[in-house]
Amino acid sequence: MKIGMCMFLWTTAVSKKHEPLLRDIKATGFDGVEIPIFAGAPDDYKKLGELLDRIGLERTAVSAMGDPAMNLISADAATRKAGVDYMKWAVDCADALGARTLSGPLHSTLGAFSGSGPTAAEKKRSVASQRAIGDHAGKRNVTIGLEALNRFECYLLNTMADLSEHIDAIDRPHIKAMYDTFHANIEEADPIGAYTKHRRNVVHVHISENDRGVPGRGHIPWKETFSAIRKSGYDDWLTIEAFGRSLKDLAAATKVWRDFSESPEAVYREGYKHIKDGWKKA
Repeated sequence: MKIGMCMFLWTTAVSKKHEPLLRDIKATGFDGVEIPIFAGAPDDYKKLGELLDRIGLERTAVSAMGDPAMNLISADAATRKAGVDYMKWAVDCADALGARTLSGPLHSTLGAFSGSGPTAAEKKRSVASQRAIGDHAGKRNVTIGLEALNRFECYLLNTMADLSEHIDAIDRPHIKAMYDTFHANIEEADPIGAYTKHRRNVVHVHISENDRGVPGRGHIPWKETFSAIRKSGYDDWLTIEAFGRSLKDLAAATKVWRDFSESPEAVYREGYKHIKDGWKKA
């Protein structure tokens, strides 16, 4: 098992100026960091990967699609193509970074709603989009971990059952699922069962408290969660995802209106210990 820290708590554009923070994350004990991919070129991420290598941090990648002009499930073919092109670019950046996993709600536009649930036509278009993305990801040896989001952030895929069924329909080895404890806490009647029943498709796990704050301080059933994950044979990334108010656009997208901890340091230092101890006890 590897413990990671998502950089969303500070930025959507990690650079050399974050080196002191990255070194402290490494000193805390983390195996790696999760790097946001939203702008730039593959060469920029190659240089960032070299910095992470020098520090001794492995990495995964994360992104999201907030622009309706590149909605992967749109009825407009040009709009879907723009979304596929964006994802191909993100995959190329992840590959240059040295990340073998790129996760997030990479199936539809974040925060965009139709006023009703997903239609059969939207899911059919999604399958076609994801197959094109998956074929490109396979060429770069990057696996996409699609994320089921709660109903207040998206409408296409809200539960692990819906997500897993959709991944089966996509039928591409480089399109898989991510399990997020925050979203499962909202949408799943049985958050633990939602993981175990669909473990076969899970390639990445986000450790996120019910209030998006310090893992271990809220009411996520951590003992049962760690036990189920460990018992399932999963031995990959457990990555902390937490949010703050320092980034206005990201705070708005994630509905963060207050501080969830006394400091970022509390999140990653206490959060690291929480995962380490929880995994050991499991």
